[in-house]
Amino acid sequence: MTQRARLPRTVAAGGAALALLLSLSGCGGGSSAASDDGKIHVLVYGDAANKVEKQLIATFNKKSDVKAVLDTIPGADYQAKLQTIINSKQAPDVFFNWGGGSIKPFVDADLLLPLDDFIADDPALKSKFLPSVFNSAVIDGKPYGVPMRGTQPVLFFHNEKVLDDAGVRPPKTWDELLAAVKTLKAKGVTPIALGGGDRWPTLMWFEYLFDRVAGPGLFQKALDGDKSAWESADSKKALGMIRDLVDAGAFGSNFDSVKFTDQGSPTLLATGKAGFELMGSWEYATQQDAHPEFAKKDFGYTAFPTVEGGKGDTGDLVGNTNNFYSVLKKTAHPDAVADFLKLQYSDEFVKAQLGIGNLPTTTNTQDFLGEAASPDFATFQYDLVKKAPSFQLSWDQAYPQSAATSMYQAIQQFFNGQLDEGGFIKSMQALPTS
Repeated sequence: MTQRARLPRTVAAGGAALALLLSLSGCGGGSSAASDDGKIHVLVYGDAANKVEKQLIATFNKKSDVKAVLDTIPGADYQAKLQTIINSKQAPDVFFNWGGGSIKPFVDADLLLPLDDFIADDPALKSKFLPSVFNSAVIDGKPYGVPMRGTQPVLFFHNEKVLDDAGVRPPKTWDELLAAVKTLKAKGVTPIALGGGDRWPTLMWFEYLFDRVAGPGLFQKALDGDKSAWESADSKKALGMIRDLVDAGAFGSNFDSVKFTDQGSPTLLATGKAGFELMGSWEYATQQDAHPEFAKKDFGYTAFPTVEGGKGDTGDLVGNTNNFYSVLKKTAHPDAVADFLKLQYSDEFVKAQLGIGNLPTTTNTQDFLGEAASPDFATFQYDLVKKAPSFQLSWDQAYPQSAATSMYQAIQQFFNGQLDEGGFIKSMQALPTS
């Protein structure tokens, strides 16, 4: 871009669909070949950012003989439905993803088109993007994605009016955060909005606490297959801090009934019912679309608090390095697809993304920061990303998608008290890493 003993239907379906996908990986073309209606179909995650994708589709269609169609799947259902259609006649020509582990199963199943030839014909498809970002969609040495939308660090957002009314300042340290939680709770405000019903927002708290306590090396060790990382002293310390925050009432009592994807948690923040929300930088586009007055007047943001004595650098970020467009090998219109991808480094793309609060990762983005919907927010993000010693990819995108269901379940159950520390550690140690 996401949490109880009973899994949401879409997540369970996604796991089953992925298993089916892998079982079909050797089937080749045949009856699963994508249908050709003479157009290229571009499939994206359905949210407020679609206005830019619609704009670029319209620009493309003005000049191309082969027309493009934008198809969307609501965010909460995107992963599961993509996995269901990716090897069917409903497969898109081009689709939105997060790079890394989110597309590796499709690469392994030989469903994606390596972009070497596209780049040979137009080197700008690679050279116009920051290398560290472009490489997030390089699998087994081959490029399988072109960056689209923008980089998406997870930031700590707040409602300035709520904080001012409570006499609270945005916390710079973990202790200051705990104090802010206590003050806001006493004022009758939910300290931190959390869309726990989607599960991936809950994961963000683990990502940052593990980084701040242990540094990025612990997660990388676990991802590389060292299961002992999860039972280390640093891991247990981070889990203890998460438990302290939940037990302090930071998220209220019904966070698992709230979602980000149906505007639940952003609305709590915008309407003053919550003081903070930890969310990807797309929070700005979401608030600008649904609560424009709040986005203009009381929308605040900071980096995640530091942890005293922690091994992680205070400038470390977690989140999605970027979103990507990947191409199905079976597309009937590769030349048209190549032309469409070129729009992702155009000036029009950069300006439009900045206009909704996204931060593109093209090499010329800095030239247009002053034209962003919020130049201050764009510059704040740009400086954080530029200076970050580590930008850790979201755990659910770094791990293979086959791990997502079990990971989400462990995250949710530890957060709501159904799993203790030992149970969480065992669950994470059981995740597949390849």
